[in-house]
Amino acid sequence: MTSGAEWQAAVGRNWADLHVRTDRSFSNLTPHLSAAISRERGVRVVDVGCGAGELAWAIARARPNAQVTGIDISADLLAAAEQRGQRPANLRFELADAATWADPAGPFDLHVSRHGVMFFPDPNHAFAHLAAQTVPGGRIVFSCFRAPADNAWASGIAEIVPTGSATPAPPESPWAYAPGPFAFADPDDVRRWMAGWTDIAFTRVDFEYVAGEGAGDGHAADPVVDALDFFRRIGPAARALRALPESERKALETRLIHLLEQHRSGNRVSFAASAWIVTATADHANR
Repeated sequence: MTSGAEWQAAVGRNWADLHVRTDRSFSNLTPHLSAAISRERGVRVVDVGCGAGELAWAIARARPNAQVTGIDISADLLAAAEQRGQRPANLRFELADAATWADPAGPFDLHVSRHGVMFFPDPNHAFAHLAAQTVPGGRIVFSCFRAPADNAWASGIAEIVPTGSATPAPPESPWAYAPGPFAFADPDDVRRWMAGWTDIAFTRVDFEYVAGEGAGDGHAADPVVDALDFFRRIGPAARALRALPESERKALETRLIHLLEQHRSGNRVSFAASAWIVTATADHANR
């Protein structure tokens, strides 16, 4: 489970510091998500949980006549988004919680998100609010991970991490829900949680999750070293390493290095991964 407070603190800082590599990890998924977004109309677009802003920047450039807003609760990530270059005039960023924020300028006609919606503490409330901030017939397009078993980086790390050290027990919830990377893996759950939306559709996308690369672009000469540094700070291995006593950390790092070496091919460490691209229409008829 990853809480909002963590995104506003250490987790957000780590993702901001490593945003080039987190963007790289999704580099084989982002074109599929961008293609799905390009099929939707929209001149007022909001990127929910925009992080360091790669998707929001791309949409603003592709739609010069649109107004694009990126929203995130992490000030560190938004600072990284602002530092990508000369920001287009049609792009802005807001430090806000998308589950409660409303734009004084009025509703949006397209919501998008790359792996940002799985961290809502109350998804029913959040999606109902997003629908209320959408024009009639407006759309949402987002990506989310499928099950850990379909994502070799997650299942591989789960096998080497001591039981109970990576993820705290989830809180009590009427939906058996805890925010986190795989919270939206089950389409039946997602349909229940997407209050205010209809025509909900799921498209499976299998892709290569890039964890490490060799020399170049500021990375380590050895892709395994690069991937080890990445996983030390991002994801379930990082959480486990923080939680373990010092005497056990070295053993976990040794197992992690072995896992990364198994997934090395030439100058890259990568894992088979799988995500959903979810689309839906704001359901104003049932309000």
